[in-house]
Amino acid sequence: MGTLLLLIALSFEIAFAIYCMKTKHNHKKMQNWFRIAAFIAFVMLTLSSVIVWSFRWIFLGILLLLLAVMATASLIRNKANNRNYKTSKIVWKSIITILAFVFALVPAIVFPQHQSPKMTGKYEVATATYTYVDKDRIEEFTDKGGNRFVNVEFWYPKNADDKFPLLVFSHGAYGIKASNTSTYTELASHGYVVVSIDHPYHSFYTRSEDGKSALINNDYNSEIDNMNKGVYSNEELYGLIQKWMKLRTDDMNFVIDTILNKAKSDNNSIYQHINTEKIGVFGHSMGAASSVWLSRERNDIDAVVNIDAPFFSELDYKKEVDDFVASSKDFTTPLLNIYSDDVWGQLESNSLYAANKLNNETFKDAYTVHFKGAKHLSLTDLPLFSPILANVLQGGKADIDPYYCIETQNELILKFFDYELKGLGQFAPKETY
Repeated sequence: MGTLLLLIALSFEIAFAIYCMKTKHNHKKMQNWFRIAAFIAFVMLTLSSVIVWSFRWIFLGILLLLLAVMATASLIRNKANNRNYKTSKIVWKSIITILAFVFALVPAIVFPQHQSPKMTGKYEVATATYTYVDKDRIEEFTDKGGNRFVNVEFWYPKNADDKFPLLVFSHGAYGIKASNTSTYTELASHGYVVVSIDHPYHSFYTRSEDGKSALINNDYNSEIDNMNKGVYSNEELYGLIQKWMKLRTDDMNFVIDTILNKAKSDNNSIYQHINTEKIGVFGHSMGAASSVWLSRERNDIDAVVNIDAPFFSELDYKKEVDDFVASSKDFTTPLLNIYSDDVWGQLESNSLYAANKLNNETFKDAYTVHFKGAKHLSLTDLPLFSPILANVLQGGKADIDPYYCIETQNELILKFFDYELKGLGQFAPKETY
């Protein structure tokens, strides 16, 4: 929609400028009426929900309103149409207007209006956000001496009377808690309470209930960037992994423990709808690695979904060979692995994925599926929310339909948790989708 509107605006401005130059006339009245008509059309499209009002349309709305007001004032003044005609003036005005439209439509082009993935459950879904403050931890990313805070968002069945399993999600290295909103919504619509965590200073951006915001930490950002560039030795990388995983699993432990305590004493309907005997964890990328790690630490995790991540918890660093090797300890928690091409192609060649190898006997009961043609971010909502940004971050466009990919993944995760946490149906996924 944004691209289409930009093309229309560009076409009109260029065509109108050429027309004015050919006729040696300003045609100001015609232009004014068009400006007013354009604003009215925008309002009508918004009221009819063809354009769904959101942040992406704010700048365009302001620009069209300003142009319409200026056009109305010009019509009221009723200046002569051909006064002070100059070709250079027509050209410069057109260039400035085109640039204004480009600027106004950038949000709509980068974050296009899109259809939400399908939601198939019977429950209407509600959301709620909270900030939990961990009084046992001091925030290590600042020097203010304050306690660590963690922002969470719930997706849960609205106006329901039953108790539902708790599912805890952890985002990727640069992610945010809303990264897989379609997945949370689909799960909640089928009777789950889903809570997604923002890991402050690991998340790209997070905002607390009191208005406090935190951007990704520069040092952490550099560490991830250097890891991707192969700057660190394996021994250095192993130390960083321990640090990253400790922060994230501490956050996840704190959130789960807080929720379990609130389920006992807090009258909030969200907590009272949680079946504390059924808990699943899942995540994307580093958040998935944290989820697998957490299931090693806790005995109340009943199922895990790993979306495109190495099993950091299952790696040992061997100094004598200067490389990572897989742990030999059996992994007994039910596990679903979902891989894109980006990770699938590294399972046999990158020692960071030594424990993920398909022939690893310690994971012999795990389910593993591969989305052929998918890239790393195809397994999040980002390719729908911002195809341009997704393509830039993952180095190109994925060879898989984004709706097919995320909706099929959501279906698999739902069926897996249904089978493991609710005892519903059977779970026999295909190897490749």
